[in-house]
Amino acid sequence: MSLNPPIFLKRSEENNSKFVETKQSQTTSIASEDPLKNLRLASQEVLQKAQQSGRSKCLKCGGSRMFYCYTCYVPVENVPIEQIPVVKLPLKIDIIKHPNETDGKSTAIHAKLLAPEFVNIYTYPCIPEYEEKDHEVALVFPGPQSISIKDISFHLQKRIQNNVRGKNDDPDKPSFKRKRAEEHEFCDLNDSKCKGTTLKKIIFIDSTWNQTNKIITDERLQGLLQVELKTRKTCFWRHQKGKPDTFLSTIEAIYYFLVDYHTDILKEKYRGQYDNLLFFYSFMYQLIKNAKCSGDKETGKLIH
Repeated sequence: MSLNPPIFLKRSEENNSKFVETKQSQTTSIASEDPLKNLRLASQEVLQKAQQSGRSKCLKCGGSRMFYCYTCYVPVENVPIEQIPVVKLPLKIDIIKHPNETDGKSTAIHAKLLAPEFVNIYTYPCIPEYEEKDHEVALVFPGPQSISIKDISFHLQKRIQNNVRGKNDDPDKPSFKRKRAEEHEFCDLNDSKCKGTTLKKIIFIDSTWNQTNKIITDERLQGLLQVELKTRKTCFWRHQKGKPDTFLSTIEAIYYFLVDYHTDILKEKYRGQYDNLLFFYSFMYQLIKNAKCSGDKETGKLIH
């Protein structure tokens, strides 16, 4: 069952256009040496002020939070909603959260806050049925059957053709109807008419790597196309002990998937369209980095 979406006021997307370069550089926002330093972000002044004033009240549940309420998916009282950027995504995102994943430590909430019309968060085992939509849905998860992002459209089209063939094998359907359906539904994978086959929804699992097995083996996710991300290093300050630095946080995985989807599938030049998904993440990262350098433990406690 989906958690209730936040009651957002209509926000002007003008804030999205007010980009602030965090570094004066001509390099792209996915620079490998420091993925966060060249992001094109909306002004984070509102977060700076909120950090200075401390925790604030959630206007929905009354809880004391820093920056946003991780239960209600809304900014807190001292973070005006109109000063938070809104990110438009090219597809829908479902996030399946493990029930033992601590809400306050999850970065999945960032996606819901910043792209509320495109993101839904479900707490396992309450998740949607995807079987009837397996030709337009994919799951981000590494494995022996996983494919690269650039091959998504090809494999989804193959699924459509296999589904059509399965229906046309129905012995109760008259032969002339089966033939007509085959001629109508089948198309060459290299035909430009088939290029419209696009991914409509992508699924992410929000849990520690040790907890993923319970979710990934659920029968409702079996048979879905699995996609593996390109190797990138995490910047997450809660990196899992004993795991390689290529194990990304949820918001990092979402961000990098969209960047690659934009260039490999949409075939468009990436110009920072999804950088604001890291609006909260990059600010917290810098806060914690500075706190560690200065030995300030109180900043870390505020964010936690």
